Amino acid sequence: MNIKRLLLISGLIFGIGLIAIGQNKKAIKAYETFDAGEYYLAIDEFKRAYQQITDKKEKMHIAFYIAECYRITNNSRQAALWYGKVVARDYENPVAILYYADALKMNQNYEEARAQYMHYKDLVPDDPRGADGIISCDQSLEWIDNPTSYQVEEMKFINSRNSDYSPAYARDDYQELYFTSSRDETVGNAEHGGTGQAFSDIFYSTMDKKGKWSTPLPLPEPVNTEAEEGTPVLSNNYNTMYFTRCNVSKRKPLGCEIFKVERNGNSWGKEESLGIASDSLVVAHPAISKDELALYFVSDIEGSTKTPDGKNSKDIWMVTRDNAGGKWGSPVNLGSPVNTPGDEVFPYVHADGSLYFSSNGHIGMGGLDIYKATKTETGQWEIENMKYPVNSSSDDFGITFENERESGYFSSSRKGRGDDDIYAFLLPPLKFSILGTVLNEKTDEVIPDALVKSIGSDGITLETNTGNDGSFRFLLKPGTDYVFIAEKKGFLKGKERESTKGITQSTEFKTQIYLSSVEIPIELENIFFDLDKANLRPESMVSLDRLVETLNDNPTIVIELGSHTDFRATDEYNNDLSRRRAQSVVNYLIEKGIARDRLVAKGYGETTPKVVDKKDNEAYPFLPVGTVLSEQFITSLADDDQQEMANFLNRRTEFRVLREDYGGE
Repeated sequence: MNIKRLLLISGLIFGIGLIAIGQNKKAIKAYETFDAGEYYLAIDEFKRAYQQITDKKEKMHIAFYIAECYRITNNSRQAALWYGKVVARDYENPVAILYYADALKMNQNYEEARAQYMHYKDLVPDDPRGADGIISCDQSLEWIDNPTSYQVEEMKFINSRNSDYSPAYARDDYQELYFTSSRDETVGNAEHGGTGQAFSDIFYSTMDKKGKWSTPLPLPEPVNTEAEEGTPVLSNNYNTMYFTRCNVSKRKPLGCEIFKVERNGNSWGKEESLGIASDSLVVAHPAISKDELALYFVSDIEGSTKTPDGKNSKDIWMVTRDNAGGKWGSPVNLGSPVNTPGDEVFPYVHADGSLYFSSNGHIGMGGLDIYKATKTETGQWEIENMKYPVNSSSDDFGITFENERESGYFSSSRKGRGDDDIYAFLLPPLKFSILGTVLNEKTDEVIPDALVKSIGSDGITLETNTGNDGSFRFLLKPGTDYVFIAEKKGFLKGKERESTKGITQSTEFKTQIYLSSVEIPIELENIFFDLDKANLRPESMVSLDRLVETLNDNPTIVIELGSHTDFRATDEYNNDLSRRRAQSVVNYLIEKGIARDRLVAKGYGETTPKVVDKKDNEAYPFLPVGTVLSEQFITSLADDDQQEMANFLNRRTEFRVLREDYGGE
């Protein structure tokens, strides 16, 4: 039983007794070969039978099994071709449509795959695989359009023309790599009938000082034997290795076991089976925790999740012990949400305690996808797809990490040839910066030589001065909140905020900080009162709260709050109304903790009409810059709406700085 392909045997629909309805000897031999797990050999036998048989129903059965052989041996292109043949002829079992969609998805033909999943969902509405397939196609296209920041590169110096997969670091300097391979240099010389390749062995390669990997060589006996060995994982000190061995007799799989072996100088000692289950069962793909008290593995032993047709799927299980030399306890199934009716395989325990694994049962991009599982505070597993480009439409599995970096290796069949290769991955350190400009709030002109402070939630404060163009720049750290404060003599301090928390891609932020001159009144936007009343309306609070912040940022200023009306009503009425409105603003600021002796209320009535500035002109082009909005000018406007807009601009609340020495000696 091939160490990787063992997971794909589940889910077959027919048995040999149901299929072999004819007496064609070639067909019977093909079914027997298939039933023995020799899928690669069965392909040619089925094809010969397909050419000879004339019965259309039996011919379609054979075509289906040719597709099955290609599916199990991971040739998605040929699988799609043969499933397409049977689907086009309305094959009696709708699962052919599902597998056709799966093969199309693995070929990255997401649009056609989606249509086939829709077809399957209509025929078998109770099977969630149809709806999940639709979601996976839509999600995959989105992930490809918006890839993560991981960089992925094929390890050409290590990979061969056969399958190479399941890498593991063998030294703490990460310059020796163990991996599984069925290349020509394996210990045994038998060919695996299920894959057409040699029985796999564990190989190793080392990196020289120039960063070049050596030619891979197989580990000697007793690790590698005539049987299949692979999926190595080493303990945290690299002195103990756990691996899988699968024994096969002629046309009869004998199951897989997990072995461990201790390092003996520069070699490995005698291997020892962990004895987790009988040797007729599948127990494979070991993963050891950093403290060596938990071992994860893959199995379809009793208690595993059931597939849609009632068989045991491949699940991730765990055994634990009290100390590093102790006896392993009874296997425990990780259960949902890690395990599904599909197959969960190739677990890996990161140094930080998170669990990585591959699955074709969770919604993914096609074939096996790599997932990260982390435990929440309540002890529940939270599952996250690693997305594109780590995952692809093909099989992606067998990941390993450096302890300190988001860097390592994984396996993938993404070349589309059906064979697996090893890829390196790296998440470059996130780089954040901010480029800002300090501007005059009234004129939009740049302010050179302003002092800008960067205050981070990590407790670090940095300073810089703006250049002649008013610009400044800071480098930022990941996961940090920042406040940027700008100041210059003759202006009130201004500030902006930014955060790198939750940002998963390197980013250069842009910002503008506006400073208000202390020489001219500063209008408070969106200060509203009820008609003929001095009561502040609720929508005014946002602007006033910003004024509270400005006063707290500039603790030495004393300000006058001035309220203005339009020319309508009598002078006496307007003066009184504006005074009461100004006092309402002062009262609000006092309630917010501003000292009373920093505030002066003044009502101007209609005595100080507004002078149109650049921003007013941009909003109301019919008002020329510099125009005084006097009663005479407003009444000269022919349009009633324009007159109302001009009156609206006159009805304003401003503040101006009276002193800058509050609190001084």
